[in-house]
Amino acid sequence: MKQITVLVVDDSALMRKEIRGILESDSEIKVIGTSRNGVDALQQIAKLNPNVVTLDVNMPEMDGLTVLQHIMMEFPRPVLMLSSLTQVGSTTTFEALELGAVDFVGKPGGTISHNMGYIAADIIFKVKAAASADLRKLGASRKRRRLQSQSLPREFPKIMPPRNEYSSEKILVIGQSTGGPGTIFEIIPHLPASLGVPVIIIQHMPGSFTPGFAKRLDDNCNFSFKHAAHGDILQPGCGYLAPGNIHMTLMSRDSEKKENAIRLSKTPTGTLHTPSIDITMDSVLSFYGANTIGVLLTGMGSDGANAMANIRRSGGRTIVESEETCVVFGMPKEAILRGGAEFILPSYEIAKKIINLVRK
Repeated sequence: MKQITVLVVDDSALMRKEIRGILESDSEIKVIGTSRNGVDALQQIAKLNPNVVTLDVNMPEMDGLTVLQHIMMEFPRPVLMLSSLTQVGSTTTFEALELGAVDFVGKPGGTISHNMGYIAADIIFKVKAAASADLRKLGASRKRRRLQSQSLPREFPKIMPPRNEYSSEKILVIGQSTGGPGTIFEIIPHLPASLGVPVIIIQHMPGSFTPGFAKRLDDNCNFSFKHAAHGDILQPGCGYLAPGNIHMTLMSRDSEKKENAIRLSKTPTGTLHTPSIDITMDSVLSFYGANTIGVLLTGMGSDGANAMANIRRSGGRTIVESEETCVVFGMPKEAILRGGAEFILPSYEIAKKIINLVRK
């Protein structure tokens, strides 16, 4: 197997050493160089031609966002951002994703972290995911979003959603990973305020970043979208983002009123991803059965694939993003192979299909 070559860019010598050690602990990855600032990084990319670049955000001479823009224009390739787990870091990270970064990893201890071992597996997994990402599809997705944003009618101000005349018992649950923060904005703005069902999104993302992501969803959505909290009662026409670093399932709040609520828990432990798409989707299925509509978008690995198959076998409806638009055709491919894909669609056709399935 050909090794994935990586250039590590960080202004801290300690961080460069730590990241190199983590990556080279995996035989499939080879660090072919390191850079201490953005100017040197651009020179090294031209010289070494790495498959993936890990890029620090805060650097002297040229900050990470500026370097990223140069990379995308001059040497397009997958970039994995390394950002501190702060509100400022969160804002900058979302800007980086908009500029073309494939994904990001949060430094647990800030700019200089002494406990990088805690995220070693995450760094390795995401470098491999980045290496398999299709930048042409990432760029096409950004272009479509720009065009859509210019013509998309918005339903402001937000009000209590009208009563859904089709079904108040259905639920929509969407799972996504690498490439998901961009792809979801080809879908969520196109869902009307009158959709009338609860909407749950699970994104593989650290807990420090999910509140900011929930706000971005709310800002671009025609109905209210929130960062889910333990005990939240699911309301038709409202959206809920699973918090990072904890699993989200459902629980019964009032059986007579048929009220279902959010349950957050650290169990089960040992899952590859927390939150886990499989765990949330299976829980939703146990409460809503054939009224469940499952959607699985771009991402590496297989999280969500089994749950999608379970939803389909139970009479629910399932939509999987097609290879045509997937930044990483991993999770969707596994769902297809396991029989969990009733509909296989490019991202820009998924919103229309969701509306159709809710209204059937």
